[in-house]
Amino acid sequence: MAMIGDSGRLWLAGFKADYESIFVEDWSPYFGSVLLVMVIIGLMISGLFWGVFGGLKLWGDWFNTAIGLGPLLGVPEKLDGPFMHRLSLMNITLVIGAFCAALLSGKFFISRPPKLEYIWAAFGGSFMGLGATLAGGCTTGGFFTPVMHSSPTGWAMWGGLLVGAVIGLKLLLWTLDHIEWGITAPPVLKPSPGLLSIYPLLGLGVLVATLVWSAQWYTSGNEKLTVRAVIILAGFAMGFIMHRSRLCFARAFREPFMTAEGEMTKAVILGLAIAIPLAALLFQAKVIDPYIAIPASFWAGSLLGGVLFGIGMIFAGGCASGSLWRMGEGHIKLWVAAFFFAWSGSTASGLLKKTGLLVKEVTLEEIEATQLGYQAYFPVMLDGWGWSLLAGGLFLLVWYALVRYNESTEKFTVL
Repeated sequence: MAMIGDSGRLWLAGFKADYESIFVEDWSPYFGSVLLVMVIIGLMISGLFWGVFGGLKLWGDWFNTAIGLGPLLGVPEKLDGPFMHRLSLMNITLVIGAFCAALLSGKFFISRPPKLEYIWAAFGGSFMGLGATLAGGCTTGGFFTPVMHSSPTGWAMWGGLLVGAVIGLKLLLWTLDHIEWGITAPPVLKPSPGLLSIYPLLGLGVLVATLVWSAQWYTSGNEKLTVRAVIILAGFAMGFIMHRSRLCFARAFREPFMTAEGEMTKAVILGLAIAIPLAALLFQAKVIDPYIAIPASFWAGSLLGGVLFGIGMIFAGGCASGSLWRMGEGHIKLWVAAFFFAWSGSTASGLLKKTGLLVKEVTLEEIEATQLGYQAYFPVMLDGWGWSLLAGGLFLLVWYALVRYNESTEKFTVL
C-alpha cells in the first residue's frame, strides 16, 4: 500500500509539473508565433482569413446606431449580428480563448489602471480606429495578413507603424515629465484563495462549452453555421495561444525603441518567414483568393494609417489583437481602448466615405481602389512568384538585421 501511495504521489507530482509547463508557465513567443501561423493557414485552407478591425468596426456601427448617429454616418440599417459576422465572431472567441487560458494559468484578475490611463486608453483607441480605417486594417488586417498575402500594402503599414511607435513613445515620455494628475494606481483586485483554487475547473468548463458550441453549429446542417463553427475554434485557439505566449504586435514594434529588446519582434519575423511561402502555395493552388485580405490602401492609406495606429497603440498599451487577449485577462484599460477603437473606426469610416476618400471602385485590372490607394500584389507587380518571395524575404531580413543591431548597440532606443 505504501508503494502504491508513493507511486500515486509521484504520478500526481508529474501531472502537476506537466500542467504547469503547459498551462501556467509562459510559452516562448517563437513557439506561439509558429502556432498562430498554423491556425491562420488552417483558416485559409477553409477559404477564410484572419482580421480584427472589421469585427470591431461592426461593434462601433451597432453603438453609433444605438445613439442615433447611424443614419448620419451612413451605417447600414440592417447590420449582421455580432455572432454571425465572421470577424466579430473571431474577435469574441479570441477573447474567450484568452479568458480560458488566463483561468487555467491562474492569471485572471481585474486590473484597474490609474485614472490617467483611462484617458490614454480613449486617446489611443481613437487613434487606432482612425489609423485602421485609413490603412484598411490594424496590425492584423493592415500589416500581418497582407504581408502573408505577399502584398506591399502590409510593408507600407509596417513603415508607418515604426514611425508611429517612435512618435508615440516620445509623446508618452513628454507626458511622464509634465503630467502628474491621475498616475497613482488603485489597489489590485486579487481573487480570493478559494476562487483562485477553482480557476482551473472554470477554465476547463469554458473549454468544454466552446467545443460543444462549435460542434453544435458544425453539425447543424446549416452551411452558414458550419463555417462559423470553424471560426469559433480558430478564434479560441488564437486567443489561447496569444495569451500563453504573450504574443503582441504592439510589443514587436515598441520594445526595440523602448528597451532594445527584440524577442517579440523576432518571433513575429519568424512567423512571417514561415507564413509567406505557405500562403504562396495556397494561392498558387487557388485554394483562396489572395485579394480577399488585401486592403485598397497602397501606399498612402497604409503609411499614414500606420503612423496614426502606431501612436495610438503606444498610448493604449496594445494593438487590436493584443487588446482583445488582454481583455480576456481582465485588463479594464484595454476594454476602454477597444471601445474607443471600435467607435472611432465606425465613425471615421462613415465620415471618410462621405468625403469620397474611402469609396471603392474597380479598376480596369479588376482590383479595388480608393483615393488612398489600391490592392497591390507582389506577384503581379514583380511578374511572378520568384521575385515576390525574394522581396518578402529581403524585407524580413532587413527587419531582423536592424533588430539584432539595435539589441547590440541600442542605437534606436528613444528612452
